[in-house]
Amino acid sequence: MSLTVLGLVGIGILLAMIFLLRIPVGFAMGIVGFCGFWAVLDVHAALGMLGDETWKVFSSYGLTVIPLFILMGQICFYSGLNERLYRTAYAWLGQVRGGVAMATVMACAGFAAISGSNTATAATMSSVALPQMKKYGYDSILSTGAVAAASTLGAVIPPSIVLIVIGLQTGQSIAKLFWASLIPGIMLVVFFLLRIAMVCKKNPAMGPAGPRTGWKEKFRSLKGSVEMIILFALVMGGLLAGFFTPSEAGAAGAALALLVSLGGRNLSWKHFVQSVQDTLGISCMIMTIVLGAVIFGRFLAVTRIPFTLATQVAELSLPPLMILGLICLLYMLGGAIMDALALLIITIPIFFPVAESLGYDPLWFAIVVTVVTTMGAVTPPVGVNTFIVSAMAGDVPLTDVFRGVALFLPCYLLCLAVLILWPGVLTLL
Repeated sequence: MSLTVLGLVGIGILLAMIFLLRIPVGFAMGIVGFCGFWAVLDVHAALGMLGDETWKVFSSYGLTVIPLFILMGQICFYSGLNERLYRTAYAWLGQVRGGVAMATVMACAGFAAISGSNTATAATMSSVALPQMKKYGYDSILSTGAVAAASTLGAVIPPSIVLIVIGLQTGQSIAKLFWASLIPGIMLVVFFLLRIAMVCKKNPAMGPAGPRTGWKEKFRSLKGSVEMIILFALVMGGLLAGFFTPSEAGAAGAALALLVSLGGRNLSWKHFVQSVQDTLGISCMIMTIVLGAVIFGRFLAVTRIPFTLATQVAELSLPPLMILGLICLLYMLGGAIMDALALLIITIPIFFPVAESLGYDPLWFAIVVTVVTTMGAVTPPVGVNTFIVSAMAGDVPLTDVFRGVALFLPCYLLCLAVLILWPGVLTLL
């Protein structure tokens, strides 16, 4: 059996373990990677690789950024910052048609900026926003679609755990990835708001206007967003000015989130312990996925599949833009059936060399595939965020959530079109 065939068999076994046997992604990648490395070389080489890579991953200073940003998000969640963000957004937008849905999008964007997670934003904002939209007579299709789509901003708006892992795997600057993702994140927010306005103009019954709020109440509501603004300014401002490394920014953000929450008496001891426990659980899951991906990547490297694929794709007579389109299609389909982080970790060793061989900038390509994979998180037949929102809504069928998400899919495509036609927008900041 040739190395290429062995590598393809390994990929097939990996997919079977994930989707048929339901083995967690990190363990599946680790098992297949170790056994495949053993098959290509020998058991001593595989054991040596396993010990070496395990030590490198778990002793890596760069990975400390992950639990620190997760802790910051968990503290903000348990201190009620998400609810205060929603009240602020609602005070400013709730009185127009579709305004409660618009407020939900803005609140999702704000919470995404501190949590960095699609699923955390989906679960959090579903519990806060869906009851409010139901109260004001919003159509369940629009309300669940808005929450599911806007919650994907957690992977795009910095500090994003997905972008951190991409930066660590590809050796790119995490700070540059954060700044490059800001404009696509803002574009998606604007496109979502415009889409809601268009839907409600065509069918006002889907998003009736809420009660009016005076200017005094509007400005008073801004107090609820002060913490988020300070946290975002600290993290991004410190990175831009060179005061912090990404890990130091995460530590400073987590410390400030804790001080603000304690100062405002918004965080009980029980909730603090819960935030630490959740941080440990999520961090361990991510670390396991990263280690499994590294081991699986070593197996792919010895089979030379990434290099062979990159060479063959580069030699195709198709235009680079068409090849990029095929890669994006694969990412969108992959994002529809598995978690964005796991998908990117598995595919980065394969497709990044292909993109570089075609002359695409790695920073630009990282942002493009992040947006495409994020779109997959709400695309049928799986779309993990749609399942979370449907479960949180309780009485809304999954089909209605998918119908709601379909309203927002053109927004992702428009954002991708802008990034492809004018790639320079990523470096404006």
